Amino acid sequence: MALLELRDISKRFGGLQALARVKLDIESGTIASLIGPNGAGKTTLFNILTGVYQPDGGEIRFLDRPLMGLQPDRITKAGISRTFQNIRLFSHMTVLDNVLVGMHSRMHTSFAEILLRTRNFHNREDGARSRAMELIELTGLGGRQGEWAHQLSYGEQRRLEIARALAAAPKLLLLDEPTAGMNSTEAQSLVTLFKDLVGSYVEAILLIEHNMRVVMGVSHWVHVLDYGEKIAEGHPDEVRQNPRVIEAYLGAWAENAQS
Repeated sequence: MALLELRDISKRFGGLQALARVKLDIESGTIASLIGPNGAGKTTLFNILTGVYQPDGGEIRFLDRPLMGLQPDRITKAGISRTFQNIRLFSHMTVLDNVLVGMHSRMHTSFAEILLRTRNFHNREDGARSRAMELIELTGLGGRQGEWAHQLSYGEQRRLEIARALAAAPKLLLLDEPTAGMNSTEAQSLVTLFKDLVGSYVEAILLIEHNMRVVMGVSHWVHVLDYGEKIAEGHPDEVRQNPRVIEAYLGAWAENAQS
């Protein structure tokens, strides 16, 4: 049984068919990539998975339970968390507070406990802070917890978004262009992080990524979208040699990689 199963997911915006009967499985213990040209429907698919959009048709099952119709907060509680293509941090909050915000879906403190500042409240606060510090260290931001988010470099802000997404304790982590704007060294360090996360902090990762060196270096499986349709899937070596994928997206990169 796959961790995540999508069957015939379709979405139309007016006259635009953003997704057309997309089928996709994500297995536990894997890192999968979703690639394709701009406008292929990749972020639309992420928005459907996280409840931002409702599909026009199809079925989504996560941990063998239906996901359709759930609001974003319920989907987060079910075990799916994400980052965004455009960074959405609280820029005038500290690194630590940004990560703590990501934990709200897992906090079960009552209003009375907060008001009375009970022992249970303090224990949970201490536990949350300890966990946040662990995630800050994990994502390479150790020692920066007291800085404002806007003081971080672009690459560091990307890492902070990942830490905040992990704070929700997801089983499936969705990453939308996590290495965008990074140099090759920064991108490679994230590849190492992603590999370390699977099996220790998450069960699987699905990422949208345009950096083909990252995709080919980190993925167990690659799914390819073009004009809202899935045109190919397979192991990285299979996908980069697929004539339809080369024509639609990889082009010169695939030719150079093979030479």
